[in-house]
Amino acid sequence: MKDLLRTDLTFRLNGRLWVETNDDRFMGIGRLELLAQIQKQGSISKAAQQMGMSYKRAWDLVSSMNAQSASPLVLTQTGGKRGGGTEITPEGQRMIEEFRALQERFQAFMQAEATRIL
Repeated sequence: MKDLLRTDLTFRLNGRLWVETNDDRFMGIGRLELLAQIQKQGSISKAAQQMGMSYKRAWDLVSSMNAQSASPLVLTQTGGKRGGGTEITPEGQRMIEEFRALQERFQAFMQAEATRIL
């Protein structure tokens, strides 16, 4: 492929990784970041704010992930003495770790292919 590309331009290989069902996207880098921010902030609202995302959008993404997974990834609690909060379940933590590892392997693949063809 190298001989098919113009030499006066710089090329790069680009791609994104998603896990999808027939109906919807389940996990991608944005959803991974949302889970990580929820874990860090202890709140969907604060996580959304950190990401520059509306609360409704964040809530819809959490709801979608929870509905598609065998066990909830995120648990919410409203009110109470501590004013409620949100936590990542052990399954959610495992999803964060698994998708990060998958993303690292994907990036390594992309780098290897870029070296090979560009």
